[in-house]
Amino acid sequence: MAGAKAKKKAGAGKKLKRGARKPALARKPAARKPAAVRQVHGPEQSRRAAGRGTDPARVAKLLEGLDGAYPAATCALGHRNAFELLVATILSAQCTDERVNQVTPGLFQKYPTPGELAIADPRELEQEIRSTGFYHNKAKSLLGASRRIVEVFGGEVPQTMEQLLTLAGVARKTANVVLGTAFGIPSGVVVDTHVQRIAQRLDLTRNTDPKKIEQDLMKVVPQDRWILFSHQVIWHGRRVCQARRPKCAECVLEKVCYSKDKTYSSW
Repeated sequence: MAGAKAKKKAGAGKKLKRGARKPALARKPAARKPAAVRQVHGPEQSRRAAGRGTDPARVAKLLEGLDGAYPAATCALGHRNAFELLVATILSAQCTDERVNQVTPGLFQKYPTPGELAIADPRELEQEIRSTGFYHNKAKSLLGASRRIVEVFGGEVPQTMEQLLTLAGVARKTANVVLGTAFGIPSGVVVDTHVQRIAQRLDLTRNTDPKKIEQDLMKVVPQDRWILFSHQVIWHGRRVCQARRPKCAECVLEKVCYSKDKTYSSW
């Protein structure tokens, strides 16, 4: 008995060697707190109420707002027929409609038909459209498009997307303008700089390529609205939803818009 007690005392006095770990003490498991319910306020609450992006209910509200603000929106380019609209739209590339409308009356008086424009003197034509910018390329497009209309389409502006795209200087935007405005054919959505900017701000597309933006819009906007929708958005972009400083306080779409560059919010 005395020997056992002596051994116990000797063991109690021993020190741990350097680097040795002390035995871990058992810990009681911490009690789990119930998960907190996340409260949603402000802009996110409004977004959820109105729907996000291309939610059908949200798109319907956007269309309703545009109808109320621009019920009679139409093309701002002055024209009397499909040929004049085609010429004006080609000239409007990288140019304001106001400037184009200053140039086209004299141009249409001098070249009233595709046949007369097709044989115009290139240098004279360039000077007549000089103020619209990129006049060399535009003159080349006008002459090429007019010649093809005369030689291939019997002097009449074609009425299909496929045929219009064979004309010089004509891409989908120009073709959509001509088909929609001159012939009432909803072939697609006109995507100019205004439509591109507003479609992105309204979260109707995440794309930057005009062709892809058009396809995105065609999926969410009813086909019978494509023509009017294009004009309405262009008008909205010029009057309210401007590039540098949008007039959000005056915007009819403000309550369903959650763009990061808003200048005013009623939320």
